[in-house]
Amino acid sequence: MYQHILIAHDLRDTADMALCRAAQLARQHSARLTLLHVLAAGQSTEQQEKVRQTLDQSLTRYAPPGSELRILAGKPSDVVLQEVQNSGCDLLVLGGHQQRHDLFSGTSLDRIARRCTVPMLLVARNDSTPYQRAIAAIDFSLCACSALGKASRLLPAEAELHAIHVFEPDKGTAKQVAEQLQMQQGLIEQLLHDETQHLPPDSPKISHEVLQGGILRSLQEQIKARRSDLLVLGSHGRSAFSQALLGSLAQHFLHKAPCDVLVVR
Repeated sequence: MYQHILIAHDLRDTADMALCRAAQLARQHSARLTLLHVLAAGQSTEQQEKVRQTLDQSLTRYAPPGSELRILAGKPSDVVLQEVQNSGCDLLVLGGHQQRHDLFSGTSLDRIARRCTVPMLLVARNDSTPYQRAIAAIDFSLCACSALGKASRLLPAEAELHAIHVFEPDKGTAKQVAEQLQMQQGLIEQLLHDETQHLPPDSPKISHEVLQGGILRSLQEQIKARRSDLLVLGSHGRSAFSQALLGSLAQHFLHKAPCDVLVVR
């Protein structure tokens, strides 16, 4: 269960889209909702009041009663990260879009994703119905296991959560590769068995599979084939897969998200 959701809103259409998702999750979890806006430098008092009125309208239209509005000044990424700490929230929601913007520019978004101490949800789909089909990329790191658990608690009980481990075999004969694959499958099965013991009884059903090939292509194909509405990623760890997530893989999915993306440290 999530208890306090923080949504960073930059006044764009995608921010209201993210607000709708944050509001849906707040209702699902009976959680508090706080909307944060970071003022642009040099705004006049009149402009600031107009911003407040616009945000109040969005809260009234989309958010549950009692939701809080916070308007602060400063460098956007720093303000967001500091407010995560100060507010005690347990989920940060951002709206994703392709156009460059200070809060969501490449370096700022990557910095927030790397340093955010709570799960970060990037909303890329204009759909605020409860999640139904999620994919979690897993390896043997603690971070990936944490991401699986956080996703299980985020999803409704009737949703499907499909865990995928992408296996790139060492060079060898066909028999040796088959043996490596069998070993990976056994290890993943044991890992998931152990992890599911810690989940609430009303958690969504978790299926899994081990795939051979490149990580990026495998995830792209699975997201498309399963019509997934959420991709779950661990953001760091010690394994080769987790190191890849820190670099090009996480960056790719954060900036070219085919669906909503949940990033967990």
